[in-house]
Amino acid sequence: MLSKVQRAAVQPIAPQTVEETGISQGLIPDLLLRQAYFEGAVTLGKLAERSKLSPTIVHWVYRHFLKEQLWETRAMVGNDYEVSLTSRGRSMAEVALKKGQYAGPAPVSLKDYNRAVSEQGIHVSVTAASLRSAMSDLVVPEHVIRSLGAALVTGGTILLHGPTGNGKTSIAERLHRIFNDLVCVPYAVEVSGQILTVFDPLLHKPEVEQPPMDSRWVLCRRPMVKVGGEMRAEMLEPMVDEVTRICTGPLQMKANTGILLIDDFGRQRITPRELLNRWIVPLDRRTDVLSLWSGVSFEIPFEVLVVFATNLALSDLAEDAFMRRLKNKIKIDPLSVDLFKSLVQGVFHKKGIPCAVETEEYVAQQCARFCPDGLRACFPGDIAEIVCGTAIFEQREPTLSRDDVDRALNVYFGH
Repeated sequence: MLSKVQRAAVQPIAPQTVEETGISQGLIPDLLLRQAYFEGAVTLGKLAERSKLSPTIVHWVYRHFLKEQLWETRAMVGNDYEVSLTSRGRSMAEVALKKGQYAGPAPVSLKDYNRAVSEQGIHVSVTAASLRSAMSDLVVPEHVIRSLGAALVTGGTILLHGPTGNGKTSIAERLHRIFNDLVCVPYAVEVSGQILTVFDPLLHKPEVEQPPMDSRWVLCRRPMVKVGGEMRAEMLEPMVDEVTRICTGPLQMKANTGILLIDDFGRQRITPRELLNRWIVPLDRRTDVLSLWSGVSFEIPFEVLVVFATNLALSDLAEDAFMRRLKNKIKIDPLSVDLFKSLVQGVFHKKGIPCAVETEEYVAQQCARFCPDGLRACFPGDIAEIVCGTAIFEQREPTLSRDDVDRALNVYFGH
């Protein structure tokens, strides 16, 4: 895996005036009113930190609010002012809260977001060596490496298919390792006066040291977003919480400039036909049209590497006209005997359990007997877990005696 990480080419400059933020001027006062309302008493420095706005902008709002008698100065904390809302200010804050309870970092404009995403689009530069390095903790057949490499360089959607348990999801989850650069992701985006949250700490991995840039953006690794059977059609559009009125960006917006893995494709709450109908234009033209709850439609770039993983037959997913748009179809078959034995050795070595050559042979033979359809990549790891679990229960060190292996196999295969 590549260790040297490149800084993002896009590093927005911090705005020093309300106009330079590019967002509606009324959003910033409403945001600071909500933050002051929730805090009770707060310093201007704390407001600047929470809103990710420059002290210059926060001080401008401070002077404006003093003039309008919306808040009062309570005390000096060092060289900073501590402020709180007046009764009039609380009334204004309550009006702002009815619009929405979002009180996080200030959003960026849709125009700035679209430009940044387009400039940070995915441009894959991968070799056989770097792809093998990204998959170094897996046993991947050479023909799969070649097919994956060609698909990544060519571009377009990737569909990993084949019988269950052969490592489709594991392979897909490691594709983000091929990227060695960083991207800027905004905390939120303004669209027609509404705020959509984009940054998700569960999906975006920020760099520890952030450069001196517009703090409304976060320097991150390219995102890897995974969704499985819980996926619904509503997750592809901005969603508003009915209680807080906070609007969250859809999956593809959070995955922009990175990878979106649709695992167990065909088992979602949205059918494959519905999903492909929804994305027929984005997959071809790299742009997507979204709609707010208010009915406002807007366009964003679709700079996403979409990876589907399924164990269903391709004919069960969609008709040929739809499948044609999934350009790269790569079948992940069961492992050969040699690769399977290599995986057995690697799994037990990682567990700290010595594994003799004859044990590798025996595990492979027995797995083939229990599962005539082929040697699946999931077998060694699952069997190792049972061996270790049995040893822990019996308060002894795990071993790979013939009896240990047989017991694990019988438990695993249910015979």
